[in-house]
Order: sequence, then structure tokens, then C-alpha cells
Amino acid sequence: MSGRKRTLTPEDVLLAYRHGIFPMADERSGEVLWFRPDPRAIIPLDGFRVSRSLARTLRRGLFEIHLNTDFEGVMRGCADRPEGTWISERFIEVYGALHRAGKAHSVEAWREGRLVGGVYGLALGGAFMAESMFHRETDASKVALAALVGRLRERRFVLLDVQYVTPHLESLGAVEITRREYERRLEEALGLPCRFA
Repeated sequence: MSGRKRTLTPEDVLLAYRHGIFPMADERSGEVLWFRPDPRAIIPLDGFRVSRSLARTLRRGLFEIHLNTDFEGVMRGCADRPEGTWISERFIEVYGALHRAGKAHSVEAWREGRLVGGVYGLALGGAFMAESMFHRETDASKVALAALVGRLRERRFVLLDVQYVTPHLESLGAVEITRREYERRLEEALGLPCRFA
């Protein structure tokens, strides 16, 4: 389904994710493209890696963690990249609607009253599809991701999808699995009665 044009509605997004497909906007044209990569990247919830420096940051408690207090702010933080972004205004509208419907969530790192990092994504059954993360202070996004992993473990989720491996995600424990294995795990996860919030 990679590259096929479709509309972007909340219903389309939910249906796509249930079939292992996710959207991204073309940075130049704004056209919505849909992807189903093989291999697929996940972070095993028992395999999240905390480096020594991140462990120190977590112990120091530099950031306050909040859930769902500024979902749009997290999306806009993720979109604010000098190299450009696939997060268009339409994405912010659609995922905002999913957030209001209780399907999309943000985990946020705050410091001195300012949003300085976060991660957002969709929760379906026992699966969480992490879309993007950002930071304005060192380690803020990693602290938010660590809080997300903790939340998913606590709520008995079984799948954390991160779409593609990057060196940054690999350092945190991301691995690649085949599309077939991903879809098997997704089907199992969708049948679970987990609640993120």
C-alpha cells in the first residue's frame, strides 16, 4: 500500500493502523501517503535500554511527566524540524480528533512550566503506535519515551510500534521484525482490553 493516495480522516487512520498501515504526508506536496514497511520496527517493552546518562537524568527528576495535557503542543513540537516534516496541518487536525476521542495520546516532559519534550501516538487494544517525538532540552524526549514504556508495561500493553529503526531508536532498544511477525503480534494486541488513560 506504500505510496497509494487516500484521504486522511480519523476513521481511515484507525482502519489503517488495525491493518499495520500508517500515513505520512509528502513534505513538498502535502499529499497523504500510506506505508506498510517490511521489516517493521518495534521496541520490545522488556527490551527498552536506559543508558547511564539517561538513568542519571531520570534519578535527578529534571522533568515533570504529564499525560495528554498538551497533545497539540507535542504534535507541533514534533513538526518543528529544520529539515521539514511529514506532520501537516491536516495531520494535526485528524490526530487531534483522535485524541479527543480517546484514541491518541501524548506523554509530555515539562520543565519550569514549559513543554520541553514529548511523544505521541495511538493506542488500540494492547498496541501503542508511537508516531513521533521531540525535545527542546537534552534527554527530554528520552525521558518521555521511558515514561511511555513504563505506562505501557503498567497497563499490560504488549506492542510498541515505532515504524522504522533509526540510530537513536536503536540505541533505546528498537529492533526490526518481519511484516508477517508484526501483523501476528498486532492481531494478538488488538484483542486485549488495555486502557492507556
